[in-house]
Amino acid sequence: MAIYIALGANIGDKKQTMERALALLEEQGVHVLRVSDFLETEPYGVTDQPPFLNAVAQVETALAPLELLRVLLDTERALGRVRVRHWGERNIDLDLLLYDDQVLQTPELTLPHPDMNRRDFVLRPLAQIAPDAWHPVLRQTAAQLLKALESKS
Repeated sequence: MAIYIALGANIGDKKQTMERALALLEEQGVHVLRVSDFLETEPYGVTDQPPFLNAVAQVETALAPLELLRVLLDTERALGRVRVRHWGERNIDLDLLLYDDQVLQTPELTLPHPDMNRRDFVLRPLAQIAPDAWHPVLRQTAAQLLKALESKS
């Protein structure tokens, strides 16, 4: 199963909170298979905030995509996530990027993640652990998407 979750944080003990999030996911039936390096990155969208620590994890679970999303949101809440402003500061952010080759559009969840191909802080760690991870809409691998993004900058 090819399920990938992005992790990010830019306030508090970022690394510890991200590691705690992975441990909490394990406790809820989301088995962590691989985790990328933790990369420090500049903020995206709203730039007047501290740098982020970002990573991507490959997981496996029996949960359906919407059930997994609820577990991710519950994990954020358990770790004290408070949404102050869109794209703003956060002690933890968990985003479902890819769930096998599923394409889904609901009010709660869009798969694949709609902005992942424009985000270096997602593509770099994803390509590190899964260069062949397939984007079923854009029909490219993570490595191809990262190369295309890098050529634009």
